Amino acid sequence: QRCPKQLSPSPQKQTNSNESTPKKNTLSSPRHGTPSRRGRRGVKRRLGMDEDIDEGEWRNADEEDIEPRQLYFRPERQPGPQLDRTAKYTPLELFQLFFSTTVIDLLVKNTNRYALNKHKNHKWWVPVTAADMYSFIALVIYMGIVPLKTFKDFWRVTKLYNLPFPGSVMSCHRFTAILGSLHLNDPEVEAANDEKKGMPGFDKLCKVRPLYEGILQACHTFFQPHQHISIDERMVASKARIGFKQYIKNKPTKWGFKLYVLADSACGYTLNFFVYGGKEGEPSGKGQSYDVVMRLLKIPFLGTGYKLYVDNFYTSPTLFCDLLERKIAACGTIRINVPGYPQTKKNDISPKEPRGTVRWLRRGNLLFLKWLDCRVVNMCSTIHRAHSNKSVKRKVKVKQGRWTEKDVLVPECITDYNKNMGGVDLSDALIGYYNVLHKTRKWYKTLFYHFVDIATVNAFILHKELCKMQKKPQLTQKKFREKLILSLTEIGSIPRRAPVEDHNLPHRGTYCRRKCVLCKNKSPVYCTVCQKTLCLNAQRNCYTKWHKKNNISKSNEIRVNI
Repeated sequence: QRCPKQLSPSPQKQTNSNESTPKKNTLSSPRHGTPSRRGRRGVKRRLGMDEDIDEGEWRNADEEDIEPRQLYFRPERQPGPQLDRTAKYTPLELFQLFFSTTVIDLLVKNTNRYALNKHKNHKWWVPVTAADMYSFIALVIYMGIVPLKTFKDFWRVTKLYNLPFPGSVMSCHRFTAILGSLHLNDPEVEAANDEKKGMPGFDKLCKVRPLYEGILQACHTFFQPHQHISIDERMVASKARIGFKQYIKNKPTKWGFKLYVLADSACGYTLNFFVYGGKEGEPSGKGQSYDVVMRLLKIPFLGTGYKLYVDNFYTSPTLFCDLLERKIAACGTIRINVPGYPQTKKNDISPKEPRGTVRWLRRGNLLFLKWLDCRVVNMCSTIHRAHSNKSVKRKVKVKQGRWTEKDVLVPECITDYNKNMGGVDLSDALIGYYNVLHKTRKWYKTLFYHFVDIATVNAFILHKELCKMQKKPQLTQKKFREKLILSLTEIGSIPRRAPVEDHNLPHRGTYCRRKCVLCKNKSPVYCTVCQKTLCLNAQRNCYTKWHKKNNISKSNEIRVNI
């Protein structure tokens, strides 16, 4: 099917030879991506337009527009959480929808396999269990609520850093050991994939593939989006040395991994996403932005009648017509050099016209609209009419430097776009409040942290939606994360503890002398409980001074690192 032709007949072309041709726009060079004449003809054919028909002229706001075809909203499932809507779910149960026992067992198995290969000559490695992994994830989420510069600061026992919770969950040595050996995929599969580097079968995301697919499947399964959805990019900060790391100049996070995200506009739930790893698969020939949208919308249980909102990177007449054939309406800002955009200058907006001036042009189901605010805003929509009775308040400068408020006419597509385009931004804001991301040299660990963020935020959104349906009070995100952390530690491992009398045992000598943590002189003695090198001789007794300084006595319960 093709979009129908323009409804009203266009005026015939002038045949006057003395007619001056309009000057070319400065953005019309091939460098800026403006279509050539041959490209415009191809776009006109796809849009159902005759090449010889004039595009007409921009119409004023008071001219009558037709009502576009409205699609019936028919989702495959009832919108909202796909759970028992009368049951009460704890934060742990909602989080385990994304990090299920299958996912945890996969992380444990791959971490142990990698650690055995890495520590072949070291017998001190203790295999990771599922309880250890739950405790590890609990501390990762906790570090997003109480951020510090380094991991070891959470276990310091000075007056400034004396935090009792991390040590009660897991020792610092155990946490860093699990973090150093953390692996998301089987090392043998990764080794086989590395042999294909530079070949068509090479998978750039092999190291995160199992967890990546597990989180995606959970996002699809446990939530049905409402009618309004949006697509946008997301940057995950990283400076790892990897080929698909991106640099975007105008983003707040300039270096990192770029994710394309489909989110619910009402609540910010992440429905679908993928990590951009460069050119993948066979392109459709209609542009990268076209392929991104079609890939994100290719999810099960979606249905028809959805209204999609995108920015000018994705918007094109070809995309909107193809979406309409799939019974998905769309609205978004548009660039004037996109193939298929009207190139006519007749009755165009002049910079001298008053604020709120509207010009529009319709091609079948496609509405092209210009609205003058501080600058000209270009829109394209298959949902709206050009007419609107809505207005917004704008401050206007009058004589003698005074300002006054004025009602400015605003089209309906502008108000709906501002209302529903922020789904991905809302999701980014919820993640940014308590971001668990830490600096690391391993790029796949950065994505692991982000997957934990996605799972936690989506679980929190499911909690809010269920509370709305049951008319019960909602937890804040901070309270939700606190309860989740405590629940994870209850099913997690318990750190090994030493009896109080261990401080009175003889201190073993070190193989080679290390510096005392208090006076910085070399000493062959260290505490078996605190694992700190301390002086204990006739000249210096740093052992007693250090324990008194950190309020460690026989009555305190001392933990041993393993």
